[in-house]
Amino acid sequence: MDKTVIKTEMPDIPLSRRGKVRDIYDLGDSLLLIASDRISAFDVVLPSGIPGKGKVLTQISLYWFTEMEDIIANHLISADVNDYPIQCRKYRDQLEERSMLVKKARQIPVECIVRGYLSGSGWKEYQATGMICGLDLPKGMKESERFDIPIFTPSTKADEGHDVNISFAQAADIVGKETAEKLKAVSLSIYAKAREMAEKKGIIIADTKFEFGFYDSEIILIDEILTPDSSRFWAVNAYETGRSQDSYDKQIIRDYLLTLDWNKTYPGPELPAHIVEKALARYKEIYSILTG
Repeated sequence: MDKTVIKTEMPDIPLSRRGKVRDIYDLGDSLLLIASDRISAFDVVLPSGIPGKGKVLTQISLYWFTEMEDIIANHLISADVNDYPIQCRKYRDQLEERSMLVKKARQIPVECIVRGYLSGSGWKEYQATGMICGLDLPKGMKESERFDIPIFTPSTKADEGHDVNISFAQAADIVGKETAEKLKAVSLSIYAKAREMAEKKGIIIADTKFEFGFYDSEIILIDEILTPDSSRFWAVNAYETGRSQDSYDKQIIRDYLLTLDWNKTYPGPELPAHIVEKALARYKEIYSILTG
């Protein structure tokens, strides 16, 4: 089994920030993005990691970045440690297969969510209001039902706590109308291509989120793309409307945590070995299905 990397340590390289999963180092004109094995649930980073999870996330993103280059450019410079600046290479054991050298883009402060199916927070919002992010939806839809046409439902981008679903008009107020239109069009195009590719492999992409940035005044794709941490993947052969679906993500961990007397605040509980192993198997399974 892979060594678990909870927190990277590279003392002579400036740390820009640690997110829930990624550690980002500042290399001057570029950034080093490292996907750790940290896992968060209910917005709390848990003390246990999932060994090798960061490698799976990185390799899935690399696969999709390549596949989507005909739609939009992305931030990747290289994922080969031999191409990194010399001061990084001595940390190869922390970087191999889980890191990317990327362009330093100016992040656009809106998360671009595309939903092909009615699930998750969208299902909750629909039950309460009959809408998602200001979009009127048909009456009488069931949980996990497929939309005839996928919908674009942006949210705010929060470094701490929960992102908040917003309307397209609110997104346009934050980033400008022209940028918002471009984000919507590109997000829907990526989703359409990915959905078709995944369905041929027996996988439904129920919903997913993208992040974008400006680089040389052009919009590019940044962060991660179509991973189990940013998307809801379901098996085609197990899918049926009217109920929640079994997902290829950290649902195993959420389900376990819901059995505990835990108030969903920091620090979270340690995960038992069998839950860690089940979650890792799920990540590896979707990686092998999607990338072949």
